[in-house]
Amino acid sequence: MLSRAACRCAAALPAWPARAARFKGTAAGADRAVLLSSSTSRRLLPALASLGSRQKHSLPDLSYDYGALEPHINAQIMQLHHSKHHAAYVNNLNTAEEKYQEALAKGELLEAIKRDFGSFEKFKEKLTTVSVGVQGSGWGWLGFDKELGCLRIAACPNQDPLQGTTGLIPLLGIDVWEHAYYLQYKNVRPDYLKAIWNVINWENVTERYTACKK
Repeated sequence: MLSRAACRCAAALPAWPARAARFKGTAAGADRAVLLSSSTSRRLLPALASLGSRQKHSLPDLSYDYGALEPHINAQIMQLHHSKHHAAYVNNLNTAEEKYQEALAKGELLEAIKRDFGSFEKFKEKLTTVSVGVQGSGWGWLGFDKELGCLRIAACPNQDPLQGTTGLIPLLGIDVWEHAYYLQYKNVRPDYLKAIWNVINWENVTERYTACKK
């Protein structure tokens, strides 16, 4: 059954603010630009985390038969509203959540992601897998290879800077040190990485991509 948090979040998505809260990642050699404004994050992060860590929504069963309200409301009306109308809302919410993240990565950046990784979903899956696989503490990165003119994914242990160790220009960094997620997700890093995609500031990533190509 759809939670109130999920419904509130779905309603809030079109009005997503563009402001970013930047945190200096001196040890990583680049700004962390993956979060929304602090006030917005406090308001929406619980709902977004819920969305990020859950499976697709499904149509909830009714606790009574379609004909339970006869003769006042007939079974045909109940079946139509539940199996068609309610089901359509659930399906539309699933579709909106799937397309939401891709819609934020626009223009040249999105085309580059599709060119270098095949699709946005394949890129997301690869960066998630690399970040999950970091042993101990570190970062998962999307970087730009200026020499080859393409996007690449990399992982850095501990505080090792991306550009200093790989030559890649940092565009997007995902912090997988335990203190970044342990209080909420415990030691289940994959759940944290599902949720983090809901708070990435794609406007900032796009700005970085545009700047590093000059």
